[in-house]
Amino acid sequence: MINLDLTGKTALIGGSTQGIGLASAQALASMGACCVLISRNEEKLKLAVQTLDTAAGQRHTYLVADYAQPEQVRNVVAGFLEGNTIHILVNNTGGPAGGPASNAKPEEFMQAFQQHLICNHIIATLVMEGMKVAAYGRIINIISTSVKIPLRDLGVSNTIRGAVASWAKTMANELGRFGITVNNVLPGATSTERLATILSNKSAKTGKTVEEVEHEMMEEVPARRFGKPEEIAAMVAFLASPAAAYVNGTSIPVDGGRTGSI
Repeated sequence: MINLDLTGKTALIGGSTQGIGLASAQALASMGACCVLISRNEEKLKLAVQTLDTAAGQRHTYLVADYAQPEQVRNVVAGFLEGNTIHILVNNTGGPAGGPASNAKPEEFMQAFQQHLICNHIIATLVMEGMKVAAYGRIINIISTSVKIPLRDLGVSNTIRGAVASWAKTMANELGRFGITVNNVLPGATSTERLATILSNKSAKTGKTVEEVEHEMMEEVPARRFGKPEEIAAMVAFLASPAAAYVNGTSIPVDGGRTGSI
């Protein structure tokens, strides 16, 4: 039988008040995990926690931290770990603003680097010692299909996402011996607030209606539709499970077949 049981495991999920982050937390909770949500908006966190399954007797909680402030993230997570162990880490936070790389200012790259790679690294290095002791660890990074093929007008995002993917592969090589896997999930166009923003921006830039832009984007996807957050979360949940113990150092697109590489 495939072992998908996460009873007794604790998961820390970033950006988990909405979209893919929240869907991932809900999926992990449904498999028995105790979930710790982390985001900057406490009111949204309180509401998100209430949506999580507690059938296995879990007591879910949350941490308030802003990924724009890496040291705050460090202090908040370190404080939680004083009496707790994290077995599953889902690194996830909002993407940088769009635009060509050639127009981006250096500080835009620096800000995105801090929010994504640096915060990912801070949290991963904090939780990995507990994972080693438990001989069970899953570090899952929500990135983008731009890791495979850069996307138009997402210059800063393409650059930083690629750096995160390379970091993840390096960490996978270093941590695999301890029963810790590090993998990347690469969502394609997914029905989230970020996608709505991208559609709106493209509409304003091209003069086309949002519906026209949406149709054009869907035509690029063999499945002819956008993904659902819960479909991305299903891959996160599998990678977090005991069944995925030998999946390590991968970058897996979940994009309806849009990415044009093998």
